[in-house]
Amino acid sequence: MIRVKSPREVELMRRAGKLTAAARALAREMVRPGATTLEIDREVFKFIKNRGGTPSFLHYNGFPASMCISVNDEVTHGIPGKRKLREGDIVSLDLGAKLGGFHGDCGVTVPCGAVSAEAQKLIAVTRQCFYEGLRYAKKGFRVSDISHAIQVYAEQNGYGVVRAYIGHGVGADLHEDPEVPNFGDPGHGPRLAPGMTLAVEPMINAGGPAIRVLGNNWTAVTVDGSNSAYYENTILITDGEPEILTVPEV
Repeated sequence: MIRVKSPREVELMRRAGKLTAAARALAREMVRPGATTLEIDREVFKFIKNRGGTPSFLHYNGFPASMCISVNDEVTHGIPGKRKLREGDIVSLDLGAKLGGFHGDCGVTVPCGAVSAEAQKLIAVTRQCFYEGLRYAKKGFRVSDISHAIQVYAEQNGYGVVRAYIGHGVGADLHEDPEVPNFGDPGHGPRLAPGMTLAVEPMINAGGPAIRVLGNNWTAVTVDGSNSAYYENTILITDGEPEILTVPEV
């Protein structure tokens, strides 16, 4: 069941979204050669808790950290640990925060120091995939119109679109209906209506779309070893243009 948010609930979603976006900005600032992924996770945990929130991901379905930090060929669900980031890495940061009973959910891939032109392009195209989908996040369109726009833009640039993980509704629960894939034909799925809140999250591979999950039963990597990038915001469907709730963006 899709939960359409009331005006009061939308305002609570805005508060949660702003906290989540601020935590993402902090994590981004900490990405530098020599930093460990665990250091970033710990600072994000403290940041969210000190502002009255709860990290949405911590213990969610057993996940052991406050955020996912995925490096290079890691697509998603990277577990923070002792790994030190290196010059040239690309680092995907995915996190959520619950505040006032509602969740925000957002993510971004950022360069660690100087990265290759190929890596820069992958990051830029993945970010633009989100905005291509956002053009259709309006009253009267269908969910798959967002999905199709993301897929077309990624594949026009020669990249693979991950199928195994998708976007979703978000609100009082971190994952709600509807599912929001990053691929598919247009004109399918629920019709978008004001008050719907969605986490739109393109996951794009420099090579093929195939992924596999590592032995920790969480971290997904590309089968061909190519880099993967990620970009996500929580959005609100309105009577006009969509509103990005996880602001400021990065």
